[in-house]
Amino acid sequence: MIARPKSPLASALSLALADHDLESPTVLRVGFLAPLTGKLKSWAEPGLNGSLIWRDRVNAAGGIKVGMRRYMVDLVPFDTKFQPDLALAGVKKLINEDNVKFILMVGGNDFTEQVRRVINQHRMLVATLLPTDLTPDAPTLVAPSEVHPIYNVTGVDWLARQDPTLKTAAMCAQDDLHGLPSIATYRAAFEAAGIELVAEHLFPVETTDFGPIVDKLMASNPDILCWDTAYEPFLHALTREAFKRGFKGRLLSCTCDNYQSLIAHTSAEFMEGFVFQFPDFDDPRLNDSQVNFENANDFYADFCERFPGTWSAVSWEYASTLELWRLAVQRARTFEPFSVLSMMKFGGVGHHAFGEAHWWGDELFGIDNALVGYWPVVMIQNGRARIQEFSSIPDWWSKNKALLVRHMRSMNLMWDQREPVPFTPRFADFGRAETT
Repeated sequence: MIARPKSPLASALSLALADHDLESPTVLRVGFLAPLTGKLKSWAEPGLNGSLIWRDRVNAAGGIKVGMRRYMVDLVPFDTKFQPDLALAGVKKLINEDNVKFILMVGGNDFTEQVRRVINQHRMLVATLLPTDLTPDAPTLVAPSEVHPIYNVTGVDWLARQDPTLKTAAMCAQDDLHGLPSIATYRAAFEAAGIELVAEHLFPVETTDFGPIVDKLMASNPDILCWDTAYEPFLHALTREAFKRGFKGRLLSCTCDNYQSLIAHTSAEFMEGFVFQFPDFDDPRLNDSQVNFENANDFYADFCERFPGTWSAVSWEYASTLELWRLAVQRARTFEPFSVLSMMKFGGVGHHAFGEAHWWGDELFGIDNALVGYWPVVMIQNGRARIQEFSSIPDWWSKNKALLVRHMRSMNLMWDQREPVPFTPRFADFGRAETT
């Protein structure tokens, strides 16, 4: 069969489509800069795996439409091993070599002054899991999913309301940028709840023997043992030591990853009533109308099938952040950072995974770049992590903000107590959009 020649109009359209790359999708890369090995692995690798599920679902649905183009998404991971020099090398590689348009981080010790300078230099949009990383001199750094450690107040508040007989607590944490802000937050939460903090201990991240630490904490016979925001290996060791010593009070922590293993190594009775902040996503309460994480139960089932035994506190968080970013990119019709950020924050309200939330943080972080609203209080019941209530962080803040600011400031953790990093925006670039 002889091919019929194209009309002049068809030829012109064909050339236009080829010029603008409308006929075939291109690739949009997202960087994943986090410790994928070492003690912090459980707060990074499961998040990467959850992001892979999000990527596959988005690509199966046709990718992300940015203006007139459609993009497939690719994730580019870089293992920082929780070492500042590797974090700096990683952010440079992702930006300069991999040409990523968005970077996901755990933050904390990885988010050094040098990393911040690189991000500012390239005006890169970056999401952290630690709002305490936020400062006015990093305007493209956001915390849209995780609001650590502020949500920890909800667990203390709920415990105090449920059991007014709880009067004393003892607490420990590793001495780093995950543990320290969490200590300040728990101090404020215990004070607000009328619970006396009778013992507190900071331990180096190199610690391996947790028996003496638990001995010191239990010496005052506290009603509550609080593990602060201890990494999974630390939390497991501390819990097992408390079990060996016959602790009979309540256990409280930010996370309790792989709690099934703790039940197996202690007992179901000992772990019953353990309060923390992160549910399994097969929880029936995640079908409540206020929840914005689409098909949470299906996501959990998919995750457990593809990555069995690895669900953690962060398995859903990066995926939730990516979805907020995707929607903002499509609305902005560009992936230029300030345009996307403007769409993310449009109207000052955002759809956080656990309900409507507001962009907030100026009084605590110097900038309203944290999406803060409701957060679940979770308790182990009959061997499963189950949501007890969705608590309002802003409500607690409105009553107790002076307490939290005082404790943060006493530990030199407020944004204005850190050395600022100069940021000189190039205003001509703010409205510049990528070719679409």
